[in-house]
Amino acid sequence: MKAIAGEIETTVTRGAEELGIVLPRGASVAFGSYYDLLTTRGKDVNLTSISGEEDIARLHFLDSLALLKAYEFKNARVIDIGSGAGFPGVPIKLAEPTANLTLLDATGKRVDFLTELCAELKIEATCLHARAEEAARRADMREYYDVVLSRAVARLNVLCELCLPFARVGGMFVAMKSVDSEGEIAEADGAIETLGAQLQECIDYTIPETGISHRAVLIRKTSKTPDKYPRRFARLQKNPL
Repeated sequence: MKAIAGEIETTVTRGAEELGIVLPRGASVAFGSYYDLLTTRGKDVNLTSISGEEDIARLHFLDSLALLKAYEFKNARVIDIGSGAGFPGVPIKLAEPTANLTLLDATGKRVDFLTELCAELKIEATCLHARAEEAARRADMREYYDVVLSRAVARLNVLCELCLPFARVGGMFVAMKSVDSEGEIAEADGAIETLGAQLQECIDYTIPETGISHRAVLIRKTSKTPDKYPRRFARLQKNPL
């Protein structure tokens, strides 16, 4: 596995440089360890459909690191909603160790993996097993975070209701979407306004060495989210804002 880990380290370092990101000492080695654990534990837990060192390095690690060009994570309180295998939260933490990271997922086995991963990589993070719509009502989590991240595949109007309650007023929700998401963004206009936020900007980027472009949708929290949100998941999914 050492040879593969070395390839991961090289690809991530080269890709980060292309993105204009300087990784801290030891981060590239940590990405090699991340790959090893992901591929080993992925046999037992449904973590990712992407396989192979080059694809994981580029489509997971570098795709996550690209968010460092969209937002300043230094000393930020960060929560990754539906973190799954740790994307994008863990790569961001490896690149910006001062970020105060919370990883939230509704599946216990994935949270067990995240806990094991953070211990293996020697990073400090809170790994929480909870549904987003329930955790958002906790007094110690609601409107607490500087930045809320989501790489989930749900429609943006649904993600906004799940994620914006976690953001402090003045904070940011960053959703990772495709570059052809204009219709989805327009569809979410009402939800964004209702939840106390406004669309700030969309930043398109190309993942190094792939030719694949993605979009970071930045939504600024401008006022408190009404207490009735988020609703129960079945309801918000059936009748999205």
